[in-house]
Amino acid sequence: MAKEEEILNHTTIQDTDPAIQATSTHDKTGKPPAVAGSVSDTRMSTIIGWVLQGGVMLSSLIIVIGFILLLLTPQAFSAHPRTFPHSLHGLWTALLAGNPLAIIVIGLLLLIATPVTRVAISIVAFAVEHDRQYVIITLIVLLILLYSIFFVSGGSVVNHSTFTSPNLGGILLIFVSSIIAGLLGALVGLGGGVLIVPLLTLAFGLPIEYAIGASIISVIATSSGAAAAYVRDHITNLRIGMFLEIATTTGAICGAFLAGLIEPAILYIVFGIVLFISAAPLFFKLGEELPQGVKNDRWANWFKLNGTYPDQNLGLVSYQVTNTPYGLGMMYIAGLLSGLLGIGSGTFKVLALDTFMRLPMKVSTTTSNFMIGVTAAASAGIYFSRGDIDPVIAAPVALGILIGALLGARILTRLQNKTVRMIFLPVLLIVSIEMILRGFGISF
Repeated sequence: MAKEEEILNHTTIQDTDPAIQATSTHDKTGKPPAVAGSVSDTRMSTIIGWVLQGGVMLSSLIIVIGFILLLLTPQAFSAHPRTFPHSLHGLWTALLAGNPLAIIVIGLLLLIATPVTRVAISIVAFAVEHDRQYVIITLIVLLILLYSIFFVSGGSVVNHSTFTSPNLGGILLIFVSSIIAGLLGALVGLGGGVLIVPLLTLAFGLPIEYAIGASIISVIATSSGAAAAYVRDHITNLRIGMFLEIATTTGAICGAFLAGLIEPAILYIVFGIVLFISAAPLFFKLGEELPQGVKNDRWANWFKLNGTYPDQNLGLVSYQVTNTPYGLGMMYIAGLLSGLLGIGSGTFKVLALDTFMRLPMKVSTTTSNFMIGVTAAASAGIYFSRGDIDPVIAAPVALGILIGALLGARILTRLQNKTVRMIFLPVLLIVSIEMILRGFGISF
């Protein structure tokens, strides 16, 4: 509580150095708009942060126990096809039979359930604070999310081709690589799939379905692991995240319905080109520490989207939000991409928050991290039911990503906004080039 009081009592940045001048905290009437940094929001951030951390710790413990038991099983890493549970009935049967893979799957399902639980707890938190507006908004997100998990069909189980499963040394390499992916994802608001998918397909020759299934797990792990720290540190804007999740979850469902109607290769090329072009405005903002001259639009005032965050270099920074409808539209596209291509689409989320809504870069990346878990959870049930989430592959990915995400969350608080942008820009270019090449059937 002492840290929370310090944050609340800290003076807001005023007109000092123009290079780091924060946005004015007054609207056109001369009155300060409502800032999402009150005692109630601080208490809510603490609750949600502990929910996320609890989910991460419990799921990690179960995955580790299951993996240790698997190591004690003869021929644990035999060649495929490997039988593992991908339905609740199959999970229960495998658990009664003492199958260690069933224990790992339970841990992975708890990890998938963590962002869903976070949304449900948020409804209660907003209700306790008598914030009816956000009770309704968050309830809509939860209903969309539950619909996507239980009612959107993922199709029949896919019969994957036989391949050689990674040995223990390969599993260790996947784990270490996942730590790096989680660290990068936590810093720039991505899910880590940009590194995980090429690693699994090229280095280990795994089918793309298993790589994408592990990528979905990596997105949720990055989001839950990093967001637990970012939310408690009051960097994430909870209201923006909750509000925009309506668009991302709706887009994810639409993408799942359209997945069989649109050629994915075309989408990879089109959106890869869009990402590449989007790098241009970021290049011209490399030296920008804080956005200048931003004023709340009507939507931002109505939904109380502006806020504050503590910065080790600048103190308590106030910021406002603009172009909210455009940001909402970009989030729908991000969700659509997630449903169509099985990616976290964190790059689109960060672009929408930074370029369109003009948030500070730290707030953009942390709020993107907060949201990508919910977007991925909307489609994770589909991948699980199709048998695309192999626990032997997903377990080291999940554990490595979680460790990397926690490390990245510690590092980000010490970085400047312009440093984060310098890290994000080359990652954006790499992702865009990878998407274009993948659209042409070229992998790297």
